[in-house]
Amino acid sequence: MVAVEDRFSKLKILKDIAEKLNEGTDLRGVLHDVLTMLLSITEFKTGWIFLIDKKGKNELAAYENLPSALTRDDFKPMCSNNCWCVSKFMRGTLDRATNIMECKRLEDAIHFNSGETFGLTHHATVPLRAGDEAFGLLNVASPHKSQFNKNELDLLESVAYQIGTAIKRIQLHALEQETAIAAERNRLARDLHDSVNQLLFSVSLTARAGKEMSKETEIKETFGYIQEMSQTALAEMKALIWQLRPKGLENGVVHALTSYGNMIGLKVHSEIQGLIALPSKVEEAIWRIGQEAFNNCKKHSGQKEVFVRIRVNKLTLHLEIWDKGKGCLLPGMDELPSMGLETMKERTRSLNGTFRIDSMEEKGTRIIAEIPIQEGKT
Repeated sequence: MVAVEDRFSKLKILKDIAEKLNEGTDLRGVLHDVLTMLLSITEFKTGWIFLIDKKGKNELAAYENLPSALTRDDFKPMCSNNCWCVSKFMRGTLDRATNIMECKRLEDAIHFNSGETFGLTHHATVPLRAGDEAFGLLNVASPHKSQFNKNELDLLESVAYQIGTAIKRIQLHALEQETAIAAERNRLARDLHDSVNQLLFSVSLTARAGKEMSKETEIKETFGYIQEMSQTALAEMKALIWQLRPKGLENGVVHALTSYGNMIGLKVHSEIQGLIALPSKVEEAIWRIGQEAFNNCKKHSGQKEVFVRIRVNKLTLHLEIWDKGKGCLLPGMDELPSMGLETMKERTRSLNGTFRIDSMEEKGTRIIAEIPIQEGKT
């Protein structure tokens, strides 16, 4: 009878957690809610979830009831890769729910007397997986508890599988959103080209005809002014359409940048070393960074030539864009002088890359970005 009750209790826990996991698409919010629910309906008291990338960098994605020894210095003890569970995960030897004899983070906290541990010394750990993909770890602990029984480990394994499946679903949802955004950009670009772009072209032709037909100087000047303004607006519209849908990106980002540079009146000199098929997010970032850099060169450098160098190896893409123009004196990197430069830096950092600008008056400007390439990422 007790075994039957335990089974129904486990099924109810799994049902409640499954419903929660299917509710949202905000990954960290979902992980936090599920962890809170797991602790509230079981005898576990403390828990935390690590998301771990392929290089072994772990991120504390959710936590509940962590002792102060692990939250001190803005969660510094939880940001280190120096622990046994993450090490086992990265070696591929952690493939099921496991009793960890001692927690290295808690052991260090006790050894160095660095804060309250609430009597926690051990934890159970289980990988978050979906098929052949591994996303991170679920860890749970209770005060003065050094061993987790088979039923507890089985429950954790089932919950972790549900979490892994939910992570995969949320990632696919994010990819679908990106695809939908790209499709909407393409639609808007087509609409602008077919309507506003054509109207501006017609205005330019009409103004030109009016200028040629008019005999009075003032009228000719007015038509000339209209023609000049419409041509300027037409050029701006073409650039906007390029920003929405970079024509030629399907042939590679270097081809797209070269075409864009030529369109805005720049001669592009490119050097490519080891260029391979890039993840779409990396390619998109290079395109946007290059586009903004070319625009700055066109507006501020006083030059009509721009230089691009891309070097790619298995782990990293190195991008340099520079001109030999006027240059400028830059403040510290924390306060970039324009929104465009700040956007370039943020795009690079969003992909865990580094970004810097070297510029001196009359000696040109150089933009340098290092972006890690994560294999298998789209």
